[in-house]
Amino acid sequence: MSKYLISFPSAAMVVPDDEFEEVVRTSHAVIEEAKAAGVYVFGGGIDESVAPVRVAADGTVSEGGYPWAPTLDGGFTVLELPSREDAIAWAARIAKACRCDQELRIFHFDPLS
Repeated sequence: MSKYLISFPSAAMVVPDDEFEEVVRTSHAVIEEAKAAGVYVFGGGIDESVAPVRVAADGTVSEGGYPWAPTLDGGFTVLELPSREDAIAWAARIAKACRCDQELRIFHFDPLS
């Protein structure tokens, strides 16, 4: 079993205001299905109201993220699944519920973590 990150940036979710509650309801229903199936690990969204900071090895704190990197925002779900095909199927269900494409990545397992 591998852990998969299914995510989208905030800008990808373009939903009319009057349809947003339906998107919330359908996306929560998919998460409940993942929980019932025993594949849900965790999920949520980046709190965009709190600016990131970078913390150096010596503990120095700098405001903002890496200046050269794209902004990290949006929502994500981590599922533990037996295959990439299963991960693609779940990502499609989440994409349909959220009404936006999802990015799919696999976590590299570190046995010492």
